[in-house]
Amino acid sequence: MIDLHDIPSATPCYVYDMGLLRNTIAEVKRNIEGFPYDVHYAIKANYVPIILGEIAASGLGADLVSGPELHAALEAGFKPTRLAFSGVGKTDDEIIAGIDNGIFCFNVESFPELQNISNLAVSRGLTANVAIRVNPNINAHTHKYVTTGVAENKFGINLNLLDKIVDMALELPYIHLRGLHFHIGSQIMTKRPYKLLCDKVNELQDRFNARGIEFEMINVGGGLGVDYDNPDEHAIPDFEGFFNVFKQYLNLRAGQRLHFEFGRSIVAQCGTLISRVLYIKDNGNKKFVILDAGMTDLIRPALYQSHHIIENITSASRHIESYDVVGPVCESGDVFGRDEQLPITQRGDIIAIRTAGAYGESMASCYNMRALPRHCCI
Repeated sequence: MIDLHDIPSATPCYVYDMGLLRNTIAEVKRNIEGFPYDVHYAIKANYVPIILGEIAASGLGADLVSGPELHAALEAGFKPTRLAFSGVGKTDDEIIAGIDNGIFCFNVESFPELQNISNLAVSRGLTANVAIRVNPNINAHTHKYVTTGVAENKFGINLNLLDKIVDMALELPYIHLRGLHFHIGSQIMTKRPYKLLCDKVNELQDRFNARGIEFEMINVGGGLGVDYDNPDEHAIPDFEGFFNVFKQYLNLRAGQRLHFEFGRSIVAQCGTLISRVLYIKDNGNKKFVILDAGMTDLIRPALYQSHHIIENITSASRHIESYDVVGPVCESGDVFGRDEQLPITQRGDIIAIRTAGAYGESMASCYNMRALPRHCCI
């Protein structure tokens, strides 16, 4: 719970619990100790500089999806040899920056991209490291906007084309093929999709090994979900259960390393969006709590129909009322929660929207010409 003394005077504002962030990273590192595992932090989840610096200092790598993220990672202290560059639409400038900085690998998403990386590497006279992103056609059964591993998604190479692109990568000049990359979705709360992924990776490795093709690394992505409904009881996700699936079911080859990419599971619970109540509106049928924070500050409820725990941290009332908690943006979708059970709430009260550290501030916008939210770390 956020202490009132930690609340800034200006809202809306993201407050980040750096102690919880450190404990979360420590739990990740505890579970990979002694195993040939490497973890990359997905910068798209949250790129506040102090958070990036803390994660970089811990020794984790980073997963990138843009040129600015590459520069932010380098400025934060991530080692280039621990950077993986993902995304279906890498520009020439972004690829050149990755090549020139000697990043660990590009996660290749298409035949034209692989050819372009080779062309640019040849022009620089430098080798580009790549991994082929595979679309394993595994449904993680999450929201359709964060499912990435089924055949109709834009991500990765379909299984029936995999041999062809692997052969291409082995033949192209200035391309070093490191291995295969997978990512099946986000906010995954069950182990079964990961077990299916292990089975698919084992099958593919057997197939390529039979052809005399070996990979130095496998990247299984991330996607581990967090408990949005019980942020205090489950402040740190179940990393032990997650890693145990791969320890039990994935058959790594001798000398092979297994890579992971975590975003939400590292930073979600450490962030809280703090807002002030502007007005209480009663239309006769329903009561609305109107906040100074809106979908421009936290778009997940509007975009993904997600729900975050909403708390009034200043009301002393023991009487509970039902409210729709909404923002000031001129959109009917600017709603944080419907029929929220809160103590009697009034103008000026402080509202905390929990589990907002991932895809909150990083997805904020200036729609309606609103200012971006502030942030502070405690």
